[in-house]
Amino acid sequence: MRDPEIMQQVKNILAEISKLAPGHSVELRIPPYSAIQCGEGPKHTRGTPPNVVEMSAEVLLTLRSGEITWADAVADGRIQASGERADLSPLFLQLADKK
Repeated sequence: MRDPEIMQQVKNILAEISKLAPGHSVELRIPPYSAIQCGEGPKHTRGTPPNVVEMSAEVLLTLRSGEITWADAVADGRIQASGERADLSPLFLQLADKK
């Protein structure tokens, strides 16, 4: 079941990411809460996108707060990222700087 408070936090973070990295080359998935397309590059329109990032809401919130790093979360499997544009670490550094 989706927690309404967490859903709002996820949507707020994804809105920030959309502003920082507009585009459609990477699909960022936070199941079961939401997903967006972001990042410059070729637009994806059908099937599974070539650049996919998936993480839990908990991981998204701790990345945003700076409690964990992108590299650590990828290394221990908390983030699944595939594709040449799937490294979103610069975005999360920008978000941490905006805190």
